[in-house]
Amino acid sequence: MSDTRIALVAITKHGAAQVAQLAPKLPYAGIIVAAKFAEQMEGLPNPVHVYQGALSAQIAALFQAYDQIVFFVSLGAVVRLIAPHLKSKDEDPGVLVIDDAAQFVIPVLSGHVGGANAYAEQLATLLGATPVLTTASDVGKTVPVDILGRELGWQVECPKINLTRVSAAVVNEEPVAFVQEAGSKSWWTRSTPLPRNIQLFSRFEDVALDQFRAVLWVTQRDIHEEIWIRLTERLVVYRPPEGQT
Repeated sequence: MSDTRIALVAITKHGAAQVAQLAPKLPYAGIIVAAKFAEQMEGLPNPVHVYQGALSAQIAALFQAYDQIVFFVSLGAVVRLIAPHLKSKDEDPGVLVIDDAAQFVIPVLSGHVGGANAYAEQLATLLGATPVLTTASDVGKTVPVDILGRELGWQVECPKINLTRVSAAVVNEEPVAFVQEAGSKSWWTRSTPLPRNIQLFSRFEDVALDQFRAVLWVTQRDIHEEIWIRLTERLVVYRPPEGQT
């Protein structure tokens, strides 16, 4: 995660103390701290930004400058701070909250697409805390349809409504066909087994389409229009890089 732009934000005495303890483990993370607690950050290897006045005046700049923003502030306060700046899950940074006792790490925004869920688990490991995840695919340990294969360079190809419909089929444990004709076989990265509602195929032609609520298809093939029509809102296609094995 060293190439991810991380901000650790503290506005209270206890929050600043937690940041000071965590920051040496994340020397690439920026620290955003209220002026009256800046002394607590002395000697840390991290870049430190000291602000005056209200934290609310800093939020727009934080949203532009960072990929993951970790607040050592109450959840309610964070919700109110970020609300005026929200755009979409494809644009917003990950936002996380850690309580004053560092017992819980809570992804608040962009947990799934923005990576805050994964980062919450990393932070929880560093802190000896509990990550509080609410995204259905993460809680259910199943396929994250909209970001599957992202770390492998796979590109998603389908109408946006298909992502919604197919994701629902996956998390509701309806029959789903996973067809892999190309790309790395290392796409399943969870420690748990692949859910039983997902059946693997090596060729699209082997799938009895009427028996499945949705199809995930990893391929380099050109897909004819009649297939998209037949599988209206039921098909998500992934395009791996050429030659990936």
